[in-house]
Amino acid sequence: MKLRVLGDSIRLRVSQTELAAIGERGRVSDSVCFPNGSRLVYTLNRDDAAEALSATFSDNEITVVLPANAVDEWVHSDLVALHGSQNLSGQGELKLLIEKDFACLKPRDDEDESDLFQHPQEQTEC
Repeated sequence: MKLRVLGDSIRLRVSQTELAAIGERGRVSDSVCFPNGSRLVYTLNRDDAAEALSATFSDNEITVVLPANAVDEWVHSDLVALHGSQNLSGQGELKLLIEKDFACLKPRDDEDESDLFQHPQEQTEC
């Protein structure tokens, strides 16, 4: 899973295996470790009671909650992304974008893209 943070926005991209895990087990996590031994964990969590995407940050973990009905549609369709926002109590809003990760049109030598989704603009042979 790839994490991108820019200002008050969080973007997560998931591979095919990670999307399947969200659909089957309702949860997928990844993390980044730092030299001092600390770790930032980021998690997608399917929730039957949730009505909208939401996020929390506690104990070095970003948790994004996904409504179950939205996950079901996302997992079983060509839908690319789930998006939403949260009010920051008069301080603006937190934007959330969770999307399928597509392989690059030009392969990168240093990145394994074998589990990513086929790019919609990629030419396929007939």
